[in-house]
Amino acid sequence: MLKQFLPNEHVKSILDISPEELKARGIKGIITDLDNTLVEWDRPSATPQLIKWFDEIKKHNILVTIVSNNNEERVKFFSDPLKIPFIYRARKPMGPAFYRAIQQMGIKKEEAVVIGDQLLTDVLGGNRSGFHTILVVPVASSDGFWTKFNRFAERRILNWFRKKGMLQWED
Repeated sequence: MLKQFLPNEHVKSILDISPEELKARGIKGIITDLDNTLVEWDRPSATPQLIKWFDEIKKHNILVTIVSNNNEERVKFFSDPLKIPFIYRARKPMGPAFYRAIQQMGIKKEEAVVIGDQLLTDVLGGNRSGFHTILVVPVASSDGFWTKFNRFAERRILNWFRKKGMLQWED
């Protein structure tokens, strides 16, 4: 059962994900979380480094959809300047938002990756729906109110994976 929480890959930052490697694996679309995956949960806009990464992704003809549990105002304010489609109040780890994202991008599940910073929402939701999942280290050490509860459970799961040698992770 805990294997549902095990990501297919893990990286320190979304900026470490190479568009060339994704393209070589046949990836045509990225479903990404917003808060603490792309930017800190309380940062309203993309950083210059993130904007450059999105530009590289677009140059390789890889589509991006932001799928967030946050409200429309938060996600729209971040996404609109970047011209990135989004799904808000996604209710992750439930699957419908992930399927809606690939439908909007016009790609198959096998052609997409799910990227996020939380095991209990992004990884579990992506894995349960049959997507390739990539876990990133949260960009901020602080979290919003509700995420703090998830982090407590995540630490226990990550420690179990570490002890079993299934995941090397740095906090």
